[in-house]
Formats: sequence, C-alpha cells, structure tokens
Amino acid sequence: MLSKAFVGELISECIAVFIIITIGCSAAAMYFLYDPSPYKTSYFGLCITWGIAVTIAIYVTGAVSGTHANPAVTLALTVFRGFPVIKVVPFWLAQTLGGFLGAAVVYVMFQPVIDSFNAAQGLARADGGASGVFFTSPGAGITPIRAFINEIVLTGMLVLGVFAITEEYNTQAPQANSGALIIGLLVACIGGGAGYLEGWPINPARDLGPRLFCFFNGWGSAALPAAGNYWWVPIAGPLAGGIVGAAAYQFLIRPFLPARAKLA
Repeated sequence: MLSKAFVGELISECIAVFIIITIGCSAAAMYFLYDPSPYKTSYFGLCITWGIAVTIAIYVTGAVSGTHANPAVTLALTVFRGFPVIKVVPFWLAQTLGGFLGAAVVYVMFQPVIDSFNAAQGLARADGGASGVFFTSPGAGITPIRAFINEIVLTGMLVLGVFAITEEYNTQAPQANSGALIIGLLVACIGGGAGYLEGWPINPARDLGPRLFCFFNGWGSAALPAAGNYWWVPIAGPLAGGIVGAAAYQFLIRPFLPARAKLA
C-alpha cells in the first residue's frame, strides 16, 4: 500500500509537468498557429515562457516532491544522489500523465484554432498538421541519430546545471528561494541556444505525454511512431544525457568544491 507521503509526491510530479505543458504548449500554439505570431520575431519570448513555466512548477510542487518534473532528472538523482530506485517508475508514470493531461487542456483551449490552421494549410492531423503544438520533431537537416546526440548534449547541460544549482556545498549556487528561477532560466537558455534543432525536449515526459494524447486524438502514426520512427529519440536522448551531465558534475566539479573539501 502506498504511503500518503508517496501519493503526495506522485500527485506533485504530475501537477508539475501538467503546469509546464499547459503553459509551454500554449506558447507553442501561439508560435505555430497564428500569423503573425507574437513569437516568430521574438523567439526568446517563447523560450522564456517555457522557462518560467518550469519555475512556477517548482514553486508550486517543490516542497512536496522536490519537483523532478523530468524522468531524466529522476534517473540522474537515482544514480548519483540516492533517490530510491523503487520510486523511479512511479515518478516516470506520474510525470508522463502530467504531460498527457496538460496536452489535453491545451487541446481543449486551442482545438478550433488547430482545426482552422490545418484547414488553411491543407493538412490533416494524420499528416502531422499542428503537431508542433504538442510534441517535438527534428528540424531541417537533423536526422534521428543526430537529434539523439543533440539531446544527450542539451539534457546533459540541463542536469549539470540542476546538480550545481542544488548542490549543498556549492557556495556560488543561488539560495533556495531563487534556485527555481535560475533553473527556469537554464531551460530558456537551452531553448534559445538550440531549440530549433529538434524543439529541445530535454525531458521524456514533456514529449511522450503530449505525444500519447495526440496518438489517441487524430494524429495517430504521425505521433507514434512518427516520421522516421522518431518517437524514441526524445525519450532515450534525454535519459542518456541526464546521466552524462550528472556524471560530469559529480566527478569533475563536486570533488573540488572548497566547502566540501574542508569537511573531508
């Protein structure tokens, strides 16, 4: 039987991703579906919106679950910071459910606009019409393997930053009250620097949850398995990247922190 505390953690993780997807995918809808789009000439505004969504999610749920809000972060914390293995899969499921529910809310809000956009473009959902609102795909010239490598790099940067920001012995880390803001800015900066490559998923739940929703709501094979059998890339790439980034911090930075060395 699940303890009340653990149930609370799962609800918290679900809500955290729900917040991120509801705000972030709404911004993506503003980017893709409107002409002129408020973001097409101010792309970093889109990135900041996603980043602030992460910040809000942390402020709302951090006291309950720590706000992993990302299976890659959960895996990295399990490998390097003692997060219980038994909680990993339930956390992943809760996070993915949050993405699914967030996509459902965005769909309810933007469904008429989605249908109008697809009609104007001569696209069907099964062709991938307006799919960029919900899930990621490779940009021009980016193969699935290239995207996989990119996501290892980008998620590695994310988790490297998260580990540094939350490190108790890092005297340069922000205080607890501002750590959420810095993590949100980190997400925004990753999007600003490389978002056009494949939509910077850097989070399996961010992509898989909405992708599952779309699979059941008209996008079908355009969502799963997606063109070029792409569906696995935003899952495997971030999971691998989280381990790489966490390992880089744990072995290349943490052992040399002066505050930690004094206690050795």
